[in-house]
Amino acid sequence: MKIRRITLDVDKGFSEPTIIDIAKGIDSVTGVSAFNISINEIDMETVGMIITAEGEDIDYSSLIKAIESTGAVVHSIDELVVGDHIVNFVERKR
Repeated sequence: MKIRRITLDVDKGFSEPTIIDIAKGIDSVTGVSAFNISINEIDMETVGMIITAEGEDIDYSSLIKAIESTGAVVHSIDELVVGDHIVNFVERKR
C-alpha cells in the first residue's frame, strides 16, 4: 500500500518537545518528501497539532515512531490518501 498523504492529530507538551524537534524526526522518515505542522489548539499543559505529510510511499510505522520518540502523542489519522496518485477531497454539496 503506497501512502501518498497522511494527516495526523497529534498532541505535545506545552514546552517540550518543540515543533522543531518533531519536524527533525519527521524529516528523517523514509518516503516523506514534504510535510507541515499546524497548531490548532493550546491549553495550559498541551498543544494540539495537525501534521500532514506527503510523499511517494510513506513508511507509516516509522512516521509514528519518529513523532512519538520526541514525546508527542498521535491520537488519530484524520486523512489517508493511498494509491498511484493523490486524490484531493471534494466536498459533497447538498
